[in-house]
Amino acid sequence: MAFGRTSLGSSATGGRAVGAGGQRPLSDINVTPLVDVMLVLLVIFIITAPLMASSIKLDLPRTDAGQPGDTPKFVSLSVDTAGRLFLDDQPVTAEELAARLQKAAADNRDTEVQLRADQAVPYGRIVELMGIANKAGLSRIGFVTEAPPARRP
Repeated sequence: MAFGRTSLGSSATGGRAVGAGGQRPLSDINVTPLVDVMLVLLVIFIITAPLMASSIKLDLPRTDAGQPGDTPKFVSLSVDTAGRLFLDDQPVTAEELAARLQKAAADNRDTEVQLRADQAVPYGRIVELMGIANKAGLSRIGFVTEAPPARRP
């Protein structure tokens, strides 16, 4: 036969191609498809892992100790530009404030103090009021602010 070698590297007689011009079989493994499959599986596991964790069925015990619908308790402490104190919109002195905050802390330790202070009130006065609240046993203090007016384009 006059055909010579085929593209597979074999001769016309069916034997292996031997010699300088013969093609050799590939001995390397192509890992690209393996990497593609592994990346797809990784993405699938990343997406489904949080869903599997929340699908645990539990029969939790029942209690009325802390209901999610309970509104948090708070007292409103206001300071005007003259430095006058108002607790729940009622004027108080510093001594009355300390006593009423201690009573609020005795009723519920998680009571929050919502502090409303005018911009002109000195920082030292604010820190003093925070100290009174902390000394009374109330450590949760929230600062009430107003949102700036919306700008029109």
